[in-house]
Amino acid sequence: MKQMGLAEAFADPRLGRNERLAKIAALIDWSRLARFAKKARKGETGRPPYDALSMLKALYLQALYDLSDPGLEEALLDRLSFRNFCGFRLEDATPDETTICRFRQAVARAGVLEACFAEVNRQLEAQGLMLKKGTLLDATIVAATHNPPPRAAGMGTKLAREPDADWTNKAGKSYFGYRFHVGVDEGSGLIRRLLFLPARTSESEVADELICGDERAVYADRGYEKKARRDRLKAEGIKDRIMHRRHRYMTELPRWQKRRNDLIARRRAPVEAVFSALKRLYGGARTRCRSLAANAADYTAFATVYNLRRASMHPAT
Repeated sequence: MKQMGLAEAFADPRLGRNERLAKIAALIDWSRLARFAKKARKGETGRPPYDALSMLKALYLQALYDLSDPGLEEALLDRLSFRNFCGFRLEDATPDETTICRFRQAVARAGVLEACFAEVNRQLEAQGLMLKKGTLLDATIVAATHNPPPRAAGMGTKLAREPDADWTNKAGKSYFGYRFHVGVDEGSGLIRRLLFLPARTSESEVADELICGDERAVYADRGYEKKARRDRLKAEGIKDRIMHRRHRYMTELPRWQKRRNDLIARRRAPVEAVFSALKRLYGGARTRCRSLAANAADYTAFATVYNLRRASMHPAT
């Protein structure tokens, strides 16, 4: 922790107060994230870099408040609560948008945000905030940064400036971009696992990576149905709550399967709150980067601040 500067020593302690950020700051041991943040920049040459943990916290503010790089620079200059959260004193220099962009790219290359997401979840679990009653599986389509190629070029056409974005079909419509996959803890609503992949990767292809193995049940819609997956859940003693789908030569599902599907749909509905927050509150309906790695880092930052924000509102914290 930095020592208090001269200006802060004589300032009204109410200045820069932000209850939301104060709760998030107090929720976890941030020093454990500092060692991951330092991997982004070694700082062996050139002028001393900004404190890595302060920069990491700035990226979390960027995700929490849906800010561009210039917007984050302006907010750090303007909002005392942001400086307090990050650990920048009033007399400290403020990172400009170029520095922020370079740091964001560096943490994406180094896998820092993924490591920090795992560490944050480890601490939340240690506090008993991960209930493990069940895991809710789902995915949502995220639009690419750039407009899609012309339809006349065909569904297999990609963009040279955004090569990782791809096409998919859903409900009879075509989409160009990516797919954000999550495994959400039933009851707490916290994101336990996530994957950010090209849109062509279906839910079922990666579902097994979202199953934690310590939950009591797995809830998913009919797109996740697979015999091998049902067998795995049975073998591991996890309740199979994957909806049934109508197979070839079936005119309709048996009544008991329809009833079962209805019950499962109600239990897995809370997973939609994650995607609603992503797109309505955090500006995640469209990516802002050109590469898969950079976008994956952005959506991992979202998942981290989403969990911190949600956990900070828990009565026990």
